[in-house]
Amino acid sequence: MSSLNLDDFTDLIERPDGGVRRDAEARRERQVVPPGSLGRLDDLGEWLSAAQSAVPVRPVVRPRVVLFAGDHKVAELGVSARPAGSAGELVREVLEGGRPVSVLARRLDVPVRVVDMALDCDPETLPAEVAGHRVRRGGGRIDIEDALTPEEAEAAFRAGMAVADEEADSGTDLVVLGDVSVGGTTAAGTLVAALCGTDASVVTGRGGLPIDDLAWMRKCAAIRDALRRARPVLGDQLQLLATVGGADLTAMTGFLLQSAVRKVPVILDGVVTAACALVGQRVAFRAPDWWLAAHDSGEPGQAKALDRMAMEPLLTQGVKVGEGAGGLLALPLVQAAASLAAELPTTSDGEAVTGGEAVTDGEAVTDGE
Repeated sequence: MSSLNLDDFTDLIERPDGGVRRDAEARRERQVVPPGSLGRLDDLGEWLSAAQSAVPVRPVVRPRVVLFAGDHKVAELGVSARPAGSAGELVREVLEGGRPVSVLARRLDVPVRVVDMALDCDPETLPAEVAGHRVRRGGGRIDIEDALTPEEAEAAFRAGMAVADEEADSGTDLVVLGDVSVGGTTAAGTLVAALCGTDASVVTGRGGLPIDDLAWMRKCAAIRDALRRARPVLGDQLQLLATVGGADLTAMTGFLLQSAVRKVPVILDGVVTAACALVGQRVAFRAPDWWLAAHDSGEPGQAKALDRMAMEPLLTQGVKVGEGAGGLLALPLVQAAASLAAELPTTSDGEAVTGGEAVTDGEAVTDGE
C-alpha cells in the first residue's frame, strides 16, 4: 500500500500572500506611471511580489529550466512524427546545445536541467546527473496497458518532488518547466480529456513535429482507447497518472505540487505541462496560483486545460516545439514586470497619479517633461 497521500498537499499548499499583494497594488498606485498603463505587466509584478512575500518585488536572478524526459510506447502506433523510443536523441541534442531551448537558454543565460524518468536508451549513454532519477525504461502502451505500476508511479512522483526540493534548496527563484518526450502529447491529451470530460477529438493536436491527417486519426484513436482505461480511475490522481500518464508526466505533477509547497513560482510551457498542472489542480485547488501559462501553442489540449484552470497565456506565438522553448520566451516578460514594479519611482506623500501626470500642489508634471 502506498505511503504517499496526495490529500496532504491540500493542507500544505497556501496561496501567495494576499496581504503582500495588496501592499504591492498600493505601491503601484503611487508610481509615476498610472496603474493599468502597463497592462498585464502590472498583474505579473503584483503576482510575483505576493509569491515572494516581498514589496517591492525582488528581481528574478536565478531562474532555471527543468525538463522531464521520457519515451511513451504509444508512439509505436504512429501517433508521432518521430520514431518511437527516440526521445533520448532529443535529450542529447538539448545537452549539446542544438535545440531551440538550448539556444534561448544561452541567450538568456539560464541553466537547463534535464531529468530522465523513462527514456528508452541505455542510461550509461547519458550524464549521471540526467539519468539519476530514472524509474523505468520507456512506458507502457496506454491504449492497452498501464503506463506504470503503482510502485513506479509513486517513485516517479517522489522523484519530481525531490527535484523541486533540490531546486528550492539551491536558491532557484523561478522555474520554466517543460518536457522532452516522444508520445508525451498523446498521454497529455488523454489526461486532459479525462479530467475535462471531453472526447478524444477535442484534445488531439498535431504535436511539436506536425503529423499528417492519418497520424492524427491514429493519435485520436489511441487517446479514445486510453480514455476508456482512464475514466474508471478518475478519483485517484496517482492511479490516473500510472494508468495513462507515464513516469515523466507523473514526475512533473509531483514537481509542480512540491514547488507550490516550497513557494517557488513555475512557468508552464506547452500541452504536457498544462496536463500535469490540471492533475495538480485536482490534487490541491490552490496550487495553480503558483503557476503561469507561458504561451498559447495552438494545441487544443493545452487550450482546454488552461481554460479549465482559468489561466491566460502570456504570449501567443504558436510555438509547438515543446522542451521549454515557449516557456523561456515568456521569462523576459516576467523579469521585465519585476523590474518595472521595483524600479519605477514613486510619487512623494500627498501626490496623486492621474492620467500619466503626477499632481502636486495644483501643478501637473507630465511624464517626459
